[in-house]
Amino acid sequence: MKVYICPRLKAIMKKLKVGIIREGKVPHDKRVAFTPEQCAQISQEYPNVELVVQPSEWRSFKDAEYSNVGIKLSEDVSDCDILIGIKEVPKTELIPNKKYLFFSHTIKKQAHNRSLLQTMMQKGITMVDYECLVDKNDNRIIGFGRYAGIVGAYNGIRAYGLKYKMFDLKPAHLCHDKKELFSELDKVNLPNIKVVVTGGGRVANGACETMGAMNLRKVTPYEFLNYTFREPVYVQLHSHDYFEAKDGSPFSSYDFHHHPENYRCIFSDPHSYASVTDLLVHATFWDPRADIMFSKARMRDPDFRISVIADVTCDIDGSIPSTTKASTIEDKFYGYNPLTEEIIGSFDKEAITIMAVDNLPCELPRDASDGFGKHLIERLLPSLFGDEDHSIIDRASILRDGKLTSRFEYLKDYASLV
Repeated sequence: MKVYICPRLKAIMKKLKVGIIREGKVPHDKRVAFTPEQCAQISQEYPNVELVVQPSEWRSFKDAEYSNVGIKLSEDVSDCDILIGIKEVPKTELIPNKKYLFFSHTIKKQAHNRSLLQTMMQKGITMVDYECLVDKNDNRIIGFGRYAGIVGAYNGIRAYGLKYKMFDLKPAHLCHDKKELFSELDKVNLPNIKVVVTGGGRVANGACETMGAMNLRKVTPYEFLNYTFREPVYVQLHSHDYFEAKDGSPFSSYDFHHHPENYRCIFSDPHSYASVTDLLVHATFWDPRADIMFSKARMRDPDFRISVIADVTCDIDGSIPSTTKASTIEDKFYGYNPLTEEIIGSFDKEAITIMAVDNLPCELPRDASDGFGKHLIERLLPSLFGDEDHSIIDRASILRDGKLTSRFEYLKDYASLV
């Protein structure tokens, strides 16, 4: 008679020591891959794994919260087999010949992180990038997108209140958690404005979660364009709602995502969305081959109604042409003068107010860490610590022992020291 053993509890080749590292990049990120409770859960589910946490003065979870649930604190993590963080690890802190998990921001050949990739290669590091954790169909399985959307939409509502002197919400980063942030929305008293949320992924759905927390009525695209309302409303727009094929053929989601250059954005057409929208929460991925949402010239038209843009995507000089720079958590807003195309005061009379914080989940670090850790536990750890399919790890490995893997050979020139 065979005895069933849970795959998570099966012994593997050797006991693993895993370090949860301190975020060293400045400005310091307060997030962490696993909360104290999640570390305790991992220790129970994976007895072959020893977790240690590097102490941190700025992490949103205090050191004592980890030690109180039996997790060891250790400044020295050099004897760990795997090191897990969030943001890029400073080059001087990289330990040779280790396996790291974090967001490296190198897969798009970002110039500012080229030397980071080069250093990891020189140090023989195995690099598993969260951004590259995808299923067999290349769909991402891990991310902070939900909280980017939640906070981005909140910031947009807050900006609208400040711009028109209607209400003043507590800044998101000063809220203890999502519960407090949503309780702030009780202060909101909006007129019958119209709000657009673009996208259908985690980010956009997070933005819709904020709209729901305000009990804002959701309407269809047709209603949004053609009806007037006595209350504030919002619409969630998907690509097919504001893109059309240039050759007049029916919209194809597959074709659009593979050949976006064959489609035209109709968001800013006369009598379309740009003419009836007051607040835009832009929360959809943009391919540089795709049409932009609207032009700078269109923003100068008298019927361009949008006065506040929460650009959650924060693509500089991308689909939202007024996003010419990123804003910061401490200074979230700036003004864009469509007539002069200059940056002016956030709430000047001539300004379209822009929110373009590029690290929005950091404003709710405890909640964002909890959500991210849950995804890691469910979707990654069975492959990382157990004996389940390792192809997820393989697909996300940019480097193995300092050498580019076949999936990322296209980075060869970028990573070259010459």
